[in-house]
Amino acid sequence: MSRVVAVLPLAPLTVGDSFLVSAWPLHITVVPPFATEASVPQLAAALDAAIGDEPEFTVVATGDDLFGRRHNIPVTLIAENRRLIALRARLIRAMRPLASHADDRAFSGPEFRPHVTVKGANRVQEGDELHLRQIALVDMAPRQSPTGRTVLAAIPLGRTD
Repeated sequence: MSRVVAVLPLAPLTVGDSFLVSAWPLHITVVPPFATEASVPQLAAALDAAIGDEPEFTVVATGDDLFGRRHNIPVTLIAENRRLIALRARLIRAMRPLASHADDRAFSGPEFRPHVTVKGANRVQEGDELHLRQIALVDMAPRQSPTGRTVLAAIPLGRTD
């Protein structure tokens, strides 16, 4: 069984890219981490179908906040954006059937608050315009890779095929 997450990276990722948890590239999580028995091609096909012909788009960073159970994880919030919310809803509908039934709780968490987690000096600032070009599917099982998280699929937005 795999544990995966779908993100909108702020800089394009490539299949096979790996990074430690502490060095996650900046991104907006659009499908929370979930367990699945589905293959990478099945997951990528579901993401691809949900994306459809969605073009690249821009969102704007707003103020800072603290997330996590202890409210100790610094993040920069993303201004309300209808396209982001609609894309996320399509992605959730596409991925939920592929999730392990035991992990369905991953899709029933609190209301979606798009944000970019601060990673030390690596962060976005209020007012930054963030151009979203791609969805990436990332393996969340670092114990299977000595280099940490691994990009399993990278699907561009705005493709013309």
